[in-house]
Amino acid sequence: MDQARTILGIDPGTNILGFGVIRTCGRKAEYVDMGVLDMHKDKDPYQKLRQIYETVTEVCRNYQPDIVALESPFYGKNAQVILKLGRAQGAAMIAAMEYGVDVVEYAPRKAKEAITGNGAASKEQVSVMIQKTLGVSLDDKFLDATDALAIALCHHYQSTNPLVSKAKGASGWEAFLKENPGRIK
Repeated sequence: MDQARTILGIDPGTNILGFGVIRTCGRKAEYVDMGVLDMHKDKDPYQKLRQIYETVTEVCRNYQPDIVALESPFYGKNAQVILKLGRAQGAAMIAAMEYGVDVVEYAPRKAKEAITGNGAASKEQVSVMIQKTLGVSLDDKFLDATDALAIALCHHYQSTNPLVSKAKGASGWEAFLKENPGRIK
């Protein structure tokens, strides 16, 4: 029998952090909650990191996730933006790990592709598919939160897909060899 799991998805940002919580059992996923932390008014970058840490800690305390799936920073032309996003992601990671929850990362394109079939989908397209998949109606003002739900669902799909390697850190032939040591002669 499949075990129920709670997955917390996080779309980290320096102005808005989105989070989404789903519960899964087998291949089924259901919506639990989502929200955003709006930090536009706070100009102190270190205070923003504290807010991210405290918010993720509180969400972990409230929902006791089995795993946290984070959107990884994407390549951009401005190195300062990537640095700031990395710091935001790091604050969220530390909060989850201090709470005792494992963390996984997914690229934005991978999550979009898992949800919509198109790695270049817009936030609005992701939101529509999240609503259809989870059977909920969501306000478009929460697009960062629906991105976080997409990250959580992406992890769910990856962890329940029999075609995805279960060997940690392995891919391709390396994964096959780790999973099938008796087939090597």
